[in-house]
Amino acid sequence: MSLELIKSLRATRFFTAAPVTRDQVTAVLEAARWAGSARNRQPWRFVVVRDRALLRGLSRLGAYAGHLAGAPVAILLAVDATLSTEDAEFDAGRAAQNLMLAAHELGLGTCPASFFPAANARAATGLAGLREPWRVRTGISLGHPAPPPPGTPAIPRGRRPLSDLVIELS
Repeated sequence: MSLELIKSLRATRFFTAAPVTRDQVTAVLEAARWAGSARNRQPWRFVVVRDRALLRGLSRLGAYAGHLAGAPVAILLAVDATLSTEDAEFDAGRAAQNLMLAAHELGLGTCPASFFPAANARAATGLAGLREPWRVRTGISLGHPAPPPPGTPAIPRGRRPLSDLVIELS
């Protein structure tokens, strides 16, 4: 994987109607499962959602989850809530990043959605057909990117220079 691939990754909130193949889904899930995890616990499960009504329901469970309704596929990340929450959530983030980069390499777009507050995470967990100890707080839309609607995006582009972000201790 190259730095150029990482630098060119963008959130995709609009998708074409083109289907995402089973092989493409398997490829991104393979990348996700190879993410590192604390003590190699692999505290995640992945739920693949293609059902339109379910995608619409999930899209209502977070202030920034609307893109799930228009995606051909969403992958829900379930985390074992009985494990150290901080470790498990961090590890799920690592898996999500692997998944999103693999999708980008395949020419697919992704965007994460957070299910907050806690009631929304419980609802997402139920819609995923899961129960304790699993908790779904993150969904990732997956599909072929479509052009965004015309207008000025509300979110700025680009990155701060490295010199603004690094504190070096000697």
